[in-house]
Amino acid sequence: MRQLIFTYLIAALVLSILLSLWLPGLGWLVLLTGGLLGVAVYDARQHKHSLLVNFPLIGRMRWIIEDFRPFFQQYLLETETSGRPISRMFRSIVYQRAKGSMDSVPFGTQIDTYKSGYEWIGHSLSALSAEDLDDDPRVIIGGPDCKQPYAASILNVSAMSFGALSKNAVMALNKGAALGGFYQNTGEGGLTPYHLENGGDIVWQIGTGYFGCRTKDGRFNALQFEEKAKLPAVKMIEIKLSQGAKPGHGGILPAHKNSEEIASIRGVTAGEDVISPPTHNAFNTPIEMLEFIQKLRELSGGKPIGFKLALGRKSEFLAICKAMKETGITPDFITVDGGEGGTGAAPLEYSNSIGFPLREALAFVDDALVGFDLRDRIKIIASGKIITAFQIVKNLSLGADLCNSARGMMFAIGCVQSLSCNTNTCPTGVATQDPKLYKGLDVNHKSHRVATFHKKTILAMVDILSSTGHSSTEHLNRTHIFRRVDQHTVLRYDEIFPLISPGSFLDEDDAPKAYQLHLKEACASTFKPTNTLAEVDHETQSV
Repeated sequence: MRQLIFTYLIAALVLSILLSLWLPGLGWLVLLTGGLLGVAVYDARQHKHSLLVNFPLIGRMRWIIEDFRPFFQQYLLETETSGRPISRMFRSIVYQRAKGSMDSVPFGTQIDTYKSGYEWIGHSLSALSAEDLDDDPRVIIGGPDCKQPYAASILNVSAMSFGALSKNAVMALNKGAALGGFYQNTGEGGLTPYHLENGGDIVWQIGTGYFGCRTKDGRFNALQFEEKAKLPAVKMIEIKLSQGAKPGHGGILPAHKNSEEIASIRGVTAGEDVISPPTHNAFNTPIEMLEFIQKLRELSGGKPIGFKLALGRKSEFLAICKAMKETGITPDFITVDGGEGGTGAAPLEYSNSIGFPLREALAFVDDALVGFDLRDRIKIIASGKIITAFQIVKNLSLGADLCNSARGMMFAIGCVQSLSCNTNTCPTGVATQDPKLYKGLDVNHKSHRVATFHKKTILAMVDILSSTGHSSTEHLNRTHIFRRVDQHTVLRYDEIFPLISPGSFLDEDDAPKAYQLHLKEACASTFKPTNTLAEVDHETQSV
């Protein structure tokens, strides 16, 4: 094959020379064929790629096609329901609602309602009129120790850092939050001027890198925290323990996104990969974590303090619950991030195979708080691939009080799911630090789209709520959602995730059997399960 390729290229070069002698205007053809022949010679002589040695020049077509494959697949081959990670059907509903255009669908559902895993909500013959319901339902976040409770929307902007997002994207989301009356979570990249410029409510996330409240050696800086936490725009503070897309792994900001400006805001060195530590150095045990929460509550002037986690070992969360009972200190909210959560950059194995998916994690966290008789003091926020009104209602029924959305909000400001978030080449200017790209994202225009998407999604949620015969999201529970487990079985959520009696975890021996092992492993003085500690002690003694 290689010999045949060179034969054709040499013949083409000779032919182009003859043609250029006859028609001088075709001299460019000689340069083109000569250049192609030169590339083929280089390919045949290099040793890095065996494909190019055997198929010089032509072998390069493979990489060209590979580069364009995602675009061909998304725009030419993808069906309404087959796109990943977010299908065209869900992307389209965001675009339609954000633009305020028609968001109804013709001719029935495209989802296979007989496929295992299909879920739906049961409506009521005592349905209410949506016009009679509150079209902007709120949830008050703030436990008994909170001095500045916050009335949060049911749907908000999930954690996305400046650095992962462009400054224009951050400002558009913040202005949209201000217009729509909901909050924006800063992500672990810290509180920036772009989060404050347009007056939207802010949830300031404190990650393991303590960006924005960090000493030079990467430890928590109480003075910096107090100064920023008391800003009027900051309504709540969230301690990030882990996130769904890369649980047990620190946040990642690639070097090509780490500009001088971002480095200055975060307190790091520009032009280097910024990988946050996997754990906090401000605390090492559940009890110390709760004491840290109390410290932040005092420094902030009594604002709601919570934490975010992707569920890993069940016993570790139960250890936190035990510490709450022992110390009497409780967070005001807990954000549960599912393993399906999105991110700008994460190792493949972490995105695919680590951490509980949202549904199972949310049910467990709700059960644990009920079992320890703590649920009435703590609000639960669900985060992880939440885009439509039904997804909101489903998570509220399962145990959440409100929801956060990241990718839905990104679509609202123009994201086209080009899957280039980690390359700094986002074509819509959403997830890039390249000014040539993010300048194309108009803050004023996109902010209205964010607010419109939020408003129409909430209205759709209220519409669903009215169809169930309930006047408030507080009335939703696990009896309302049905799931096709297999071709012959349909179960309600309360059958899949049985409800827990309040206080039933306080006596471990009387707790439901499915939880007893995890309860026995949990200890308020350590995150590690007690059986793991026993194994370590045994190994030490053996040595």
